[in-house]
Amino acid sequence: MSKVVYEGWMVRYGRRKIGRSYIHMRYFVLEAHLLAYYKRKPQDNVVPIKTLLIDGNCRVEDRGLKTHNGHMIYVLSIYNTHEKYHRITMAAFNIQEALIWKEKIELVIDQHQESRGANGNKYRSIGYKSGVDNGRNGSSSDQESQFSAAEDEDDSQPDLLRRTTIGNGPPESIFDWTQENSDLSKQNTNSQALSRKHWRLLQCQNGLRIFEELLEVDFLPKSCSRAMKAVGVVDATCEEVFELVMGIDTSRFEWDCSFQYGSLVEEVDGHTSIVYHRLLLDWFPTFVWPRDLCYVRYWRRNDDGSYVVLFCSREHENCGPQPGFVRAHIESGGFTISPMKPWNGRPRTQVQHLMQIDLKGWGVRYMSSFQQHCLLQMLNSVAGLREYFSQIDKINAPPRIPVVVNLASASVPARKGLKLQKPRIHNRSQSLDQISAFNKKSLMDEYSDDDEEYQMANGEASTTVLENDVKRIAIEEEPKDELDLSCFSGNLRWDDHENGRDCWRIADGKNFRVRSKRFCYDKSKISAGKHLMNLVAVDWLKNTKRMDHVARRHGCAAQVASDKGHFSLVINLQVPGTTNYSMVFYFVTRGLVPGSLFQRFVDGDDEFRNSRLKLIPSVPKGSWIVRQSVGSTPCLLGKAVDCNYIRGPKYLEIDVDIGSSTVANGVLGLVIGVMTSLVVEMAFLVQANTTDELPERLISAVRVSHIELSSAIVPKLESDPSE
Repeated sequence: MSKVVYEGWMVRYGRRKIGRSYIHMRYFVLEAHLLAYYKRKPQDNVVPIKTLLIDGNCRVEDRGLKTHNGHMIYVLSIYNTHEKYHRITMAAFNIQEALIWKEKIELVIDQHQESRGANGNKYRSIGYKSGVDNGRNGSSSDQESQFSAAEDEDDSQPDLLRRTTIGNGPPESIFDWTQENSDLSKQNTNSQALSRKHWRLLQCQNGLRIFEELLEVDFLPKSCSRAMKAVGVVDATCEEVFELVMGIDTSRFEWDCSFQYGSLVEEVDGHTSIVYHRLLLDWFPTFVWPRDLCYVRYWRRNDDGSYVVLFCSREHENCGPQPGFVRAHIESGGFTISPMKPWNGRPRTQVQHLMQIDLKGWGVRYMSSFQQHCLLQMLNSVAGLREYFSQIDKINAPPRIPVVVNLASASVPARKGLKLQKPRIHNRSQSLDQISAFNKKSLMDEYSDDDEEYQMANGEASTTVLENDVKRIAIEEEPKDELDLSCFSGNLRWDDHENGRDCWRIADGKNFRVRSKRFCYDKSKISAGKHLMNLVAVDWLKNTKRMDHVARRHGCAAQVASDKGHFSLVINLQVPGTTNYSMVFYFVTRGLVPGSLFQRFVDGDDEFRNSRLKLIPSVPKGSWIVRQSVGSTPCLLGKAVDCNYIRGPKYLEIDVDIGSSTVANGVLGLVIGVMTSLVVEMAFLVQANTTDELPERLISAVRVSHIELSSAIVPKLESDPSE
């Protein structure tokens, strides 16, 4: 076997003949003459699923960002120019990893070229020449249409140079304000064409320098201000800042005070998309209508490691004016994210945010302070970025996957032109429900062992993605018959409505973060996937004394499951007091998987169980002091409180004595008095400590809402034969 140059887990995806796209997690291995991937990390003489010979005629094609189900991945495609339909497409959930693979593969290609050159044989150059000769920084990922042309014309262009940047020039409609001294600025005759050579410092605010464009322009609407930009320094890498800037999900609320709502209207290609954006402006909102935007967003990565994100408004037939909003117009705008020298070992990035916007509306021209106030509010997002990164723990912070809400139909590939697809954005909740329904419908179809790629006519395979370890979990899950839940019952009512009271329902696993497959290496966590067991019933009990071994009660859910041959896990949370309460959760599965971590937990000794049983709490609704007291930090129950394990023939009961811990008892004292105003979520799992056990899986998760003490019942407990 040749020496391994680089290896690791990456996303593999493609498109089947019927048009459905799929993804897998695969283990990629790059050798001196070969790129291959395997279903698992190869051992001995395992045959790879697919291989590609690497020589001087190979190309690494960057396809930019692709989205599916709201998540983004960074895509690379490797192929030989003499066999352009034989290619391997790989992707990563963060751009750093994609860049490492790109660099390693190009290094191997360069070595082959140098080797042939030394032997007197010259390869055709495999580089990527910019399609525009205007002084811009070049890039190795032009738009897909340009790639197709490059493949067909390869023989006629033998002297192209490889470039290491990502993203070619922006669409013609977008003014590239980052190229201040380029010929493009001089040639552009649009009304928004500004020669941005001179800026005047207007003010310093929130640690930012605010500049105003100094030169006069040929034409500027009265309602459109001069271009302004904010410049600040953020203690983070360029990639971290870029991923945060590209996200338009609810996490943007944490750093952009002018953001109200955003959605991806259409993905044109890996570097260009159309975005709908609602502004949250605080200037007399009672009298001034809110503003929204529809704009083209383009991005690229330059040779020096900096990123450019450009905005320009664009009208579209399916993204027309919204009721209750005034459609503002971005003349030009965006971000430049540039690396700086580290300070005391910490990375630093300079962020520039430019905006020239026409807020429209009849009253804007009469209130100049409105225009400037709103513009400064938007530019202050740079300060929000700085504070966001200064207040997060980078050691334990999970890698962030940019998320968007995609309003276009996920089943239809994006077209090349700037043309939206049919779904409209007038009904936000309806669109999100349709998307969720599609995601559930298409999930099972994405995970098969079919690794064959089918190239589309334009050479573009549309991508689908969720978080990497979630996908590995889904692949390993075998389809099982649904349990008949009608035979199970508890005295606490089940209610799936959001505003239900004195009830329970199954909590969404995505609300909890668990250890990923790579946790041992980078401490990363992911959203939890599907539950291992079904939560079938909840009992809310009370008695004058503590209630142990409640699973022995005749007719309880554990006994019903046992009669049907199913296995149950019973978790009995014991609340001490003058009246003792117990909240009992019944989790049921058809059987234990031999050799699994959960099976070892069930059949292990108490010491092993205490070291592995984990609870992740959450209080979505409740007073601030309760939410702070409970927190959301995972806790090993067996080490925090006393747990008694009772192994029955077809069940395991865990009696959790909350009163055994002084700290837990103190928190309980806060909670018990305001239970009727609380919504509490709890996820139970077995902690994974080794790579073989990772990623972690939730046993199940429950949400209890506004529990009334008076609804608890006194159970009929039979004598415990073990006593």
